[in-house]
Amino acid sequence: MIPLDDARIRASFVNASLRERRAVPLPPAPESLSWVGLDYLGWRDPKQPKLGYVVAEVDGTPVGVILREADTRPRSRAQCAWCNDVELPNDVVLFVARRAGDAGRRGDTVGTLLCAGFECSRNVRRLPPSAYLGFDREAARDRRIDALRDNVTAFLRDVRGTG
Repeated sequence: MIPLDDARIRASFVNASLRERRAVPLPPAPESLSWVGLDYLGWRDPKQPKLGYVVAEVDGTPVGVILREADTRPRSRAQCAWCNDVELPNDVVLFVARRAGDAGRRGDTVGTLLCAGFECSRNVRRLPPSAYLGFDREAARDRRIDALRDNVTAFLRDVRGTG
């Protein structure tokens, strides 16, 4: 992912008004983040824990969305729609994002199950267990990283209305 400063993070939000962009609490010290190995930047609002924020590169441009955690939890152990990790060390919750533009102003939303603390980049980089003799664990990990990037991009395009 390309390194982002505060101004680019704020400007990236496609489903937020100018006032909402100004109110977004920025992640702690984005200038000191390790951008290598980060497929998207995700964080929670410390004052409003039901809110989350995600920024990723889509077609060479940073695209950000404001997410709201649904009030209900999945009834059973759920799988994250982005990292598809079956051995998650963390909770998965339903997040909903208002669509960008006129659709969002009409109340249209998009929802998805995500890791509660946005740990997907770390999850997909763990080597998977060996499925069979000769299984290429590194290639499987690379496929999971590519799939995560594709899933994040598809969701952000959907919110943006260019899916």
